[in-house]
Amino acid sequence: MLIEPAHELTLTRLKKKAQHRVLINNLSHEGRGITTLAGQKVFVSGALPGEEVTIELLGRRKKIWEAQVVHIHSNSIDRVEPPCASYKRCGGCSLQHMSLAAQRQFKSATLLEQLQHFGNISLEQLEPTLVTEGLDYRTKARLGVRFVHKKNKVLVGFRERQAPWLADMAICEVLDWRVGHRLDTISAQLFELQARAEIAQIEVACSADEVALVLRNLVPLEAADRAQLIEFAKQHEFSLYLQPGGPETVQPLWPETAKLLHYSVAGQQLEFKPLDFTQINPALNRQMVSRAIDWLDLSTDDVVMDLFCGLGNFSLPIAQHCAKVIGVEGTAAMVERAQHNAHLNGLTNCEFYVFDLMAAKDLTALPWEALKGAKLLLDPPRSGAEALVEQLAARTRYALAHSQTPPVDRIVYVSCNGATFARDAALLQAGGFVCVKAGMMDMFPHTHHFETMALFERAPSLAASQSQGL
Repeated sequence: MLIEPAHELTLTRLKKKAQHRVLINNLSHEGRGITTLAGQKVFVSGALPGEEVTIELLGRRKKIWEAQVVHIHSNSIDRVEPPCASYKRCGGCSLQHMSLAAQRQFKSATLLEQLQHFGNISLEQLEPTLVTEGLDYRTKARLGVRFVHKKNKVLVGFRERQAPWLADMAICEVLDWRVGHRLDTISAQLFELQARAEIAQIEVACSADEVALVLRNLVPLEAADRAQLIEFAKQHEFSLYLQPGGPETVQPLWPETAKLLHYSVAGQQLEFKPLDFTQINPALNRQMVSRAIDWLDLSTDDVVMDLFCGLGNFSLPIAQHCAKVIGVEGTAAMVERAQHNAHLNGLTNCEFYVFDLMAAKDLTALPWEALKGAKLLLDPPRSGAEALVEQLAARTRYALAHSQTPPVDRIVYVSCNGATFARDAALLQAGGFVCVKAGMMDMFPHTHHFETMALFERAPSLAASQSQGL
């Protein structure tokens, strides 16, 4: 195939599947190399800045071409051999070809850029990055399952990179090894089932002493299939569940009586069900909770509100250091789990409320009146907490303008999306808060995803001056 130099191209000559030799100039926020062909931006999976590579164009979306590396002519000093044999096929990770140190520098730079671009917030530097080992860290995952007639095989794993079908993989190095090193074993077992074509996915949830697999079965399983799965679960010490419908239909297959999984944080045991949301990296989670407690600067008189509290991941450790914690979560099941975990750990200074923080446009029903100069832990989903932050900022401006005590003095914001975090940070800043410090937390090594933690403190003079325009 003819490989044309970039400077000889014209716009009309860019074609799908064509190969071109290019120089990679930068990285996108998703960790793909960036180059330019015929005046058009091209995102290149698997390429690093400074590398000269031959790429193959895959297609164009929204005026941006997607491409993949065919050959590397000059390696970046940050390039390493991917630790996982499935990496070239699997789309679960995107940065295994980059050293962990370089990955973390890239993510920190991305966070600083997003703060500046989306939030107009400039920080000279970030706090030290929280890190863990890069492999065998992931304790939660949703694995796809598909019986492929042409291969006469059941595939189990993640989707291929930039493709809608499942990768043919026998191992996953980032997943807890008890599952990640047994994908081929799980695949072989599912192939033996009569309902091999009717298993759609597997939810994985691991604790230190237990591995739970939830099979999404699209049809009821025959007795022979159930018996095979029970023997398989016994042999590999798995707790096995079936899910014939929605989350409420999950039922244990083996053992017949399900017990809750658990993880430890700040000296406490938190119990959860396999489909409950928990952080996927327990070692990093322990560091994250410790940092949050430190940044909240707690005293025994403090009242802390934990919004999006889940099953109490932050609430319960915080409760050991303050007078009272008020946790708010959108689903009753998770609030019940938080209450259960508080009781389990002998904590009596926690209150939990069910309130949909994302759907509600009017947040006056929250127990704001209980907060006068209190502290706030905010850990929203990827979409952020725009409505909530806007109302908090408005309440703060109003209180200061009327010589009242604002509801919150200090905020620790934990985010899994740098762009929505930066947007919300700008809203907090407009409401009289200052971003004192922020740090990147590498919760998801070998992917472009990361967690952010930031500390906001109320600046009375700034807020008061802004309130004059209300």
